[in-house]
Amino acid sequence: MNNSKSIEALNSLIVINNDRIAGYKTAEAEADETDLKMLFSDAMQNSLDFKKELMHEVQQLGGEIKEGTLTSGKIFRVWMDIKAELTANSRVTILDSCVFGENTIIESYEDVIRDNRDDLSLVQNQMLARQLTVLKSDCNKIKHLLNAILKQEKQSELE
Repeated sequence: MNNSKSIEALNSLIVINNDRIAGYKTAEAEADETDLKMLFSDAMQNSLDFKKELMHEVQQLGGEIKEGTLTSGKIFRVWMDIKAELTANSRVTILDSCVFGENTIIESYEDVIRDNRDDLSLVQNQMLARQLTVLKSDCNKIKHLLNAILKQEKQSELE
């Protein structure tokens, strides 16, 4: 196990969760409906919890915790702001943007887990696997809501 590689891997996930937190703050602000606000608040809270766990592990390894967000995350939030404004806060647009972000985060987690399995402790690997499961569940909730809205819109068009 390589401590510096472990710290680097965990810090990369802290930054990814910072992006997710900021993204869901934006999504929550853009949403008018209570169901979306609650969905986004829950996802944001999950990332706040993940970040706390990741920070604890970095501290346990004697590492310095990375702050901030990724440039790609900032770009995503700006893109989401613009897209939401252009479409007058369309539920479909906001949810579609969130699915895009969730898929990117899930891929990042999978990459970190795969590429650092030997550098992370058993406890850390289990923590990341659990966090990934929750991320996938959050993404599925968003996809389910998006698909339900799209189905409803399609049926309205047919009537």
